[in-house]
Amino acid sequence: MPPRRLPADLFFLFLATSFFQPLAAQPPGFTFEQVKSYPFPHELRAAATGSRIVWGMNEQGQRNLYAADGPEFTPRMLTNYRRDDGQELSGASLSPDGHWVVYSRGGDFGSNWDRDVPVNPTSDPVPPRVQIWSLPFEGGEPRVLGEGTNPVISPRGDRVAFVRGGQIWVAPIDGSHPARQLFSGRGSQGDPRWSPDGSRIAFVSSRGDHAFLGVYTDSLTPIAWLAPTFNRDGSPRWSPDGTRLAFVRRPGAGGPPDSILVRRHNPWAVWTVDVVSGEARQLWKAPETLAGSVPTTHGGTNLHWAAGGRIAFLSYHDGWPHLYSIPEEGGVPLLLTPGNYMAEHIVLTPDGRHLVFSANTGDDPLDIDRRHVVKVPVDRAAPQVMTPGVGLEWMPVVTGDGATLALISATAQRPPLPAVMPFAGAEGAPRLLAADRIPAAFPSGALVTPRQVVFQSSDGTTVHAQRFDPPAGGPVRRPAIVYIHGGPPRQMLLGWHYSDYYANAYATNQYLASRGFVVLSVNYRLGIGYGHEFHQALQAGPNGASEYLDIRAAGEWLARQPDIDPARIGVYGGSYGGYLTAMALGRDSRLFAAGVDIHGVHERTGGRGSALRPDNYERAPDAERALDVAWESSPVAYLDSWTSPVLVIHADDDRNVRFSQSTDLVRRLERRGIPHETLVVVDDTHHFLRHSNWVRVGKAAADFFARKLGVGKEGAERREQGIGNRE
Repeated sequence: MPPRRLPADLFFLFLATSFFQPLAAQPPGFTFEQVKSYPFPHELRAAATGSRIVWGMNEQGQRNLYAADGPEFTPRMLTNYRRDDGQELSGASLSPDGHWVVYSRGGDFGSNWDRDVPVNPTSDPVPPRVQIWSLPFEGGEPRVLGEGTNPVISPRGDRVAFVRGGQIWVAPIDGSHPARQLFSGRGSQGDPRWSPDGSRIAFVSSRGDHAFLGVYTDSLTPIAWLAPTFNRDGSPRWSPDGTRLAFVRRPGAGGPPDSILVRRHNPWAVWTVDVVSGEARQLWKAPETLAGSVPTTHGGTNLHWAAGGRIAFLSYHDGWPHLYSIPEEGGVPLLLTPGNYMAEHIVLTPDGRHLVFSANTGDDPLDIDRRHVVKVPVDRAAPQVMTPGVGLEWMPVVTGDGATLALISATAQRPPLPAVMPFAGAEGAPRLLAADRIPAAFPSGALVTPRQVVFQSSDGTTVHAQRFDPPAGGPVRRPAIVYIHGGPPRQMLLGWHYSDYYANAYATNQYLASRGFVVLSVNYRLGIGYGHEFHQALQAGPNGASEYLDIRAAGEWLARQPDIDPARIGVYGGSYGGYLTAMALGRDSRLFAAGVDIHGVHERTGGRGSALRPDNYERAPDAERALDVAWESSPVAYLDSWTSPVLVIHADDDRNVRFSQSTDLVRRLERRGIPHETLVVVDDTHHFLRHSNWVRVGKAAADFFARKLGVGKEGAERREQGIGNRE
């Protein structure tokens, strides 16, 4: 039911005790350009031998590779790209001997489609290409190996396999000869994996409703198709002796339409196959429960063929995304990571004896909203948190000599940096690398430490959030903003985030706090970090949008706080966060006074599958109800009650959310006279690959909230109407 107005006596007392100073007049402690000047490291990799590491660094849009060699690990820049041109560096790797560095440049590899299609956010007349490059670890000019993606270096260190146009190509690592296509296969070939001796390549041939595993040997030997069935096989992993492959098998598409609104098990199993005889056997089948479905956290099943005849994988079947290992001949899986926490960013050590990963666990109860690096042997449940404390650590790798653990480290104030520490021995603080890359003007000392907040939604769901408070002083009652992350399988943390997209959001939230806003970043249901039932929530998404209850609860929690002005609560988010922002404005404009909707989805009846189409003979038994629920789960269904102003932002080369979703919304807002502003970013993608575009978007959002949530005439009018007031 709608919120009731404050009694008149309390209402006028509230007016008398509020400070009527316009928010925009309060000077921030730092500029948005300063807080966005942080370097962001990624793509941290180690050579299979020795102590060499390499990583990528995005410094205000200038993306380059850095390298370091133990034991000193003195960083040095390898490449010299000096433009903010939006060309991503991905797929970085070192040859096994550490002499060569290979990477891909271009594309948009966080997208849902057209990942390997060039991006041109600078609108250059001659568009860039997506290419594979190599250069010596010691330094030198990069050399192009060919157009393509997903480079994989041979164990011999002499060749690089990669994917181009759905086929597998190979090139000499030094670029001495042009790349060549290995073979022409039906479907789309991907996930190339060299055999341990470098003589063969296993790959996945995706063919629509089914997928095969193949092994290429040479131009004179036919492709070996391993145990082909009507299933989808994937994730090939070689045994250390090169005689077998472990893989994941899932059912192929097809069968009669089933109910759309009913959750069901998504089956999968771990198999092995002999690459000579083609004989395959099932090692383990996931329990036929909802939690036993294919895991959807980072890396999926995270299959590894480890040392000691163990095969490791990740499964959600006990309610948390945990690591298991099983004997290569089959048996009962061993739970390696018991406890109520998740494992992600999982890698196998070079000797195959340990898994290292990041996890939201530790001795501090607040660690559920952090990340720390953990190691565990592949043959026993003995996990060890390597980096305890109040910081955040992720993306671990172990050097080829087994001596050093490299990772990325951050705090609430210090942005992410690569770091190293001994792999064996006691827990301790990692040694930071490249700290001099943080600009002198970066406002570390002015950033706040977000506080953990826990509240309940109307249906009893427990929700975690992080509260960013402005500096002391200022009005008695402050304006507030609910921040909604995208994904939705994400988790915001008590410090800098490991995703570059959400590092941008973290910087924006810090800036908004510096401008006088209280910001509440909400980890709503459908997110990760809190177990399967929270991650795979009932009646969520187009099946009922139950996750919106958590957003409303966040706004209501803020409205109850004595230091928050309930008439000045805003909401913003990107992608799925944009969707929920529009839901908040459509369903609860009396609670949310203004919003910034960044590339959100607004109409959810499309893309629901052929089982909904009326011209199909076979339709899902609940097709009509599913369409109704999808419409009721769409922001555009609530335009009649949408009164609050909104800023709609979208880039028109978006490959995650169709630009048409915002075009349609703007037309509807215009038709109904709903106050709105727009910002279109030409030729960039969902991830705003140019640094300058992130700055433009962040400043536009902050300016919009400063204007709409100020306490001038508009704020007084909202109070007179009782908008946003709570008992």
